[in-house]
Amino acid sequence: MSRLTELLRQARKADKQLGDDLEKEFAALLKRRTFGLVFERHQPEAVELPGRTVRRGDKVRVLPPRGEVKQGDQRLWRVEQIERVDGARVAHLLELDAEDPETQVVITDALVVVAEFNDRIYPGLVETGRVERVGDKPFHTVINAENYHALEMLTYTHRGKIDAIYIDPPYNTGAKDWKYNNNYVEGDDDYRHSKWLAFMERRLEVARELLNPEDSVLIVTVDEKEYLRLGMLLEQTFPEAHIQMVSSVINPKGTARTTHLSRTDEFIFFVFVGRFSIPSIADGSGPSEIRWRYLRRTDVESRRGTSKGGKAQFYPIYVNDETGLIDTIGEPLPHGLDRRSIQDRDGCTTVFPIREEDGMEMNWGLTGPSLRSALDQGFVRSSRTESDLQPFVFQYLSAPNIKKVASGELEVAGTRPDGSKIVLLPQGKSSRPATAWRNASHDAGAYGTTMLRSLIPSRKFPFPKSLYAVEDALRLATLAKPAAVVLDFFSGSGTTAHAVMRLNRQDGGRRQCISVTNNEVSAEEQQALRKQGLRPGDADWEALGICDYVTKPRIRAAITGETPQGEPIKGDYKFTDEFPMADGFEENAAFFTLTYEAPLSVRHNRAFERIAPMLWMKAGSQGRIITDLGEDGWDVAETYGVLENLDQAGDFVARVSEVESVRTAFIVTDDDSAFQMVCRDLPSAVLPVRLYESYLQNFTLRGGR
Repeated sequence: MSRLTELLRQARKADKQLGDDLEKEFAALLKRRTFGLVFERHQPEAVELPGRTVRRGDKVRVLPPRGEVKQGDQRLWRVEQIERVDGARVAHLLELDAEDPETQVVITDALVVVAEFNDRIYPGLVETGRVERVGDKPFHTVINAENYHALEMLTYTHRGKIDAIYIDPPYNTGAKDWKYNNNYVEGDDDYRHSKWLAFMERRLEVARELLNPEDSVLIVTVDEKEYLRLGMLLEQTFPEAHIQMVSSVINPKGTARTTHLSRTDEFIFFVFVGRFSIPSIADGSGPSEIRWRYLRRTDVESRRGTSKGGKAQFYPIYVNDETGLIDTIGEPLPHGLDRRSIQDRDGCTTVFPIREEDGMEMNWGLTGPSLRSALDQGFVRSSRTESDLQPFVFQYLSAPNIKKVASGELEVAGTRPDGSKIVLLPQGKSSRPATAWRNASHDAGAYGTTMLRSLIPSRKFPFPKSLYAVEDALRLATLAKPAAVVLDFFSGSGTTAHAVMRLNRQDGGRRQCISVTNNEVSAEEQQALRKQGLRPGDADWEALGICDYVTKPRIRAAITGETPQGEPIKGDYKFTDEFPMADGFEENAAFFTLTYEAPLSVRHNRAFERIAPMLWMKAGSQGRIITDLGEDGWDVAETYGVLENLDQAGDFVARVSEVESVRTAFIVTDDDSAFQMVCRDLPSAVLPVRLYESYLQNFTLRGGR
């Protein structure tokens, strides 16, 4: 039911004639031709919060009995009173939004708390794990939460601080890919499109507050079902921004449609905020690096034994098993001599130019001496594969380009860990990216689904993005910002955080990614779990949710280089930066679940442990989290400090002054003069923040919107 319909119903309940008159006037208005994007602002979304303790005053739903598959009672109730009966907590409920409200008494275990879009919330965070490989870099954060509430939480920690947002929202296919008010939006829902727009508008409006107004970018992917409406919504939400749409091929083979054109692409909206401008990038995507050739020939005319292939270009290359680098280049084999007769070398893998698809013997693109010369100069690189026929792939820089390096026409920007050189095109050869992308690296099947299978074997996630497609989009957004803060509040399998890690490795950056996803279980799995008597909030149910089952394990695997089973990840990263996936990344990540706090507990400093991670995030997500102030009532970490006991202000200020990396000081006090006294003594580079006034004021003002 739309919001307008609900208001008319309420008006008619209060005054039937007034309601009828209003309905006539609204009907007349709707007949007028309206320009621009027009949609129903639907009733506020109602989000269930399993696991949240039921309190007096909460909105709740009554859960269906365990083992019941059908959806339960969707009415909302207010908890009027809670009492203990025979050791169990029992709630007295009053029905909401009813002309003749009912009452009932239910044990709290049979209830689930519900938060609506316009309800006031006071969020906290509970850490659920972390992975740490390098001490002095900021942490990537993963937040298990309903994403609108997570965005609200970020208005306290990151308002105006986000440099880039990349989101892949639900495409509204009508195939149970997203919920509105706890119901899947089916394809035959008359309000399907306006529900999606209302859902997106609320989140984009908060996202706008988080973006750096001076220089930032929002990136949104979408397919043909909503791209027209999304484009208009973005124009209305970001009227001062410049917006462009890119067409990107993600499935070269196409998705078959029974009666329509086969779809090969999707659309990417770039919303440029403030003075942001796209940097010059070679070939329309990726960095300004020159293209290296593959060493193995691919055309049939260049197979072994042909005149085009040459007689000296079928020879073994011995790759060191431990380092993955070329050890020795063997002698060419006469045509007719079986390659299997060549003896292997200890500690090496023998590689011949063999086509994986059919086993055809090909030729290398260089003779042995030419390959050795290029290798000695740092213009050959190798990468492992999962193919038995071609266990290593080799690339090289062509002779003309090597000459250009020698003459200074091409720039050498550095050396990779394998000894190969990074060769960049001159600035004049770069160009601004185009709006049509057709890159093999953006294939969602090969570099989304298949890659995810390598990272977390046997765990499925529908339609993950190509890692390299997200990487290329974010490179445009953060190339000039190696310390950018990136947000993805539809993070799904965690591709955005993974792409940010790759960008950091390529340029030594310190970018950090905030990933937000819920712990939703797929529609098919839900039915099976309910038959087993499970509910959302049960440990066995939550273990299969997106965040716990896919997102966190994927990010952990990417950093450590190991699957959840503890095995080295098979395969190599390709394209811009090629190295074994088992190497992992020198990165850190921390995992959290959003909590809902009582404002009185916050004010009286009884929720500090759950507010603490938010203070850490506000201070830059680096170093340790201050969770206990100890007997002295204060503590100072790498980037921030917290003072509760103002009698110890002198010691606190002295310690803050000693730690040069501290940039924020949180002072817990209700006394304005005491707060000002501490502020006067703090170093000028340190930002003082008053607790809990700043926190409570932020969320009190946001409530009821």
